[in-house]
Amino acid sequence: MKKVLWVCALALAGAVLVGPVTPALAGPGWEVVKGEAFKKGFVHEFYLEGNAIPTQERNTTMVQLDGKRLVFSLLDTSGYGADIQAKYVGMAIVEKPVSLGGVSLAVGAYGLGLDKGEGDAAGTFHVYDVAGQEVGSGPAPHDAALAQPVPLQVVTGEATKLYLGRYAVEIK
Repeated sequence: MKKVLWVCALALAGAVLVGPVTPALAGPGWEVVKGEAFKKGFVHEFYLEGNAIPTQERNTTMVQLDGKRLVFSLLDTSGYGADIQAKYVGMAIVEKPVSLGGVSLAVGAYGLGLDKGEGDAAGTFHVYDVAGQEVGSGPAPHDAALAQPVPLQVVTGEATKLYLGRYAVEIK
């Protein structure tokens, strides 16, 4: 338990240390953190269920609202058991309470999972605490109209959404 708390505290401290951000189009009040500020806050490994799982810098995004950050990253679960690979696709660190895909999250660190739908059908988005217990789940609509799908991105417009490929969940 001490290791879990230490790793979470270290991850949150790293996110807090990021400096000024470059304003970018990210919806009302949202800013995308880039450059040196992003590098300072990037978390190289994320602790879930007793495992320090590497993150993917190329598939990480950090956004800021009112000075508080949200960090999303895909996890490299290759080399881990089938149960870990099937359960987790990414991680989130939140410095302010938010709703992610309809799941209310307090300040903290979370694992993210996605069960893809058949064809263009919606998938199911899952949020887990660092011990692997499900915090909540909800629908993840498939967006066939998304012009440039990438493994992980935050897209804005009328709503700010976290995309995992073509599957989207709204950030509120």
